[in-house]
Amino acid sequence: MPAAILAGLIGAGIEKSLTPAMHEREGAAQGLVYIYRLIDLDRPGLSAATLPDLLNAAERLGFNGLNITYPCKQMVIGHLDELSEEARDIGAVNTVVFRDGRRIGYNTDWLGFVEGFRRDLPGAPLNHVVLLGAGGAGSAVAHALLFMGARRLTIVDTDREKALALAGALEIRFGPGCVSVGKIEHALPRADGLVNATPVGMAKHPGLAVDPALLRASQWVADVIYFPAETELLRHARRIGCRATNGGGMVVFQAVEAFRLISGRKAVASRMQAHFEALCSTQPLLAPDS
Repeated sequence: MPAAILAGLIGAGIEKSLTPAMHEREGAAQGLVYIYRLIDLDRPGLSAATLPDLLNAAERLGFNGLNITYPCKQMVIGHLDELSEEARDIGAVNTVVFRDGRRIGYNTDWLGFVEGFRRDLPGAPLNHVVLLGAGGAGSAVAHALLFMGARRLTIVDTDREKALALAGALEIRFGPGCVSVGKIEHALPRADGLVNATPVGMAKHPGLAVDPALLRASQWVADVIYFPAETELLRHARRIGCRATNGGGMVVFQAVEAFRLISGRKAVASRMQAHFEALCSTQPLLAPDS
């Protein structure tokens, strides 16, 4: 009888997530009975406040693991027994594994960003990068950018205290002077590239996280959002000649590692990427006015 895996994704506004199909298709390709469920916090009776109850229920029901997304990547930490080194350093968790009565938190987002960035924007300069967002996704992206060799990182967030806390934690790990907190209008004109790690641009949060007039054609732009596949930010960036990429690579390659952690089986990355691309081709991922 094939091995059975039960997993899920907890987050808000995830009703169109492609993650379940990616996991289930890869599981089927490996001969697993892989069941993956969405637990959307936008449903009546659910919210970020119900996260502790959802974790308890998943554990009692025999889930092997969970993926965690916005807005729970940081708040979930207080409900776990153990963190991987990367999750502890980043201060955010996107994968929880239930093992031997313990809840173990991991972060695979940073690995996903590294792999997606290298494939989609090869050779992109990293002398100075501006990062929008100091939340769970922003923390993982910041770690990834410095891991890849970014010499200077400027963090921009509406919550300056959160940005300062992230900058301080990053300097402890990567050395003094590599991270600063600033304003977008001052930092972006001199930067090589921009990463949007905020929810602005998602279907639920339409709009632009930055004034597009600040961009130059010589810059690159990355957005962690993949639904819609082309946010307003990316549309404008491409229109003026910027190299640009969405969060598709990040979501695929974080899922590759999450699959391994949850199932105990190594995923075939090229197959999961093909699954993602096939799913995108049948989904209305582009914004209505694109």
